[in-house]
Amino acid sequence: MTSEVISQAALARFAKEVAKYPADQKQSAVMACLTIVQHELGFVSAASEKIIADYLGMAAIAVHEVTTFYNMYNQQPVGKYKLNVCTNLPCQLRDGGKALAHLEHKLGVKMGETTADGLFTLQQSECLGACADSPVMLVNDLTMCSLMSNDRLDQLVDGLRAAGDK
Repeated sequence: MTSEVISQAALARFAKEVAKYPADQKQSAVMACLTIVQHELGFVSAASEKIIADYLGMAAIAVHEVTTFYNMYNQQPVGKYKLNVCTNLPCQLRDGGKALAHLEHKLGVKMGETTADGLFTLQQSECLGACADSPVMLVNDLTMCSLMSNDRLDQLVDGLRAAGDK
């Protein structure tokens, strides 16, 4: 195993996560290890998936399957602000698609792209569990924003842009 991609500090954090499980179930720490890598690198690369797989004694494809199943794991570098708009059917019926289209226009990018200044990455998301509050979105996988009218979307983007310029 190499530490060229993942620091020794991250590997130490892996050990703490693995210690939470019985020795024969250390693969249960895969999501925690992916989160550690993402916090360190900003995304989960194929090389870091391989390191996690080797560390946990599992096939690299099994780690990749977890990485690709959850949209909270970035598979490539993203902007400072990752905006995930829910486009699942209930949200589509409540203008989730229109919110995504509005953000594409405002930011000048298509879904899945990052703005030229590196501030925003726009993504669609599966169900965020707040259908009644649609359109909903998640900012940086942490902050849920509900009832996002075009005005509220504009305020959010403008506020993040102002904060990002500092």
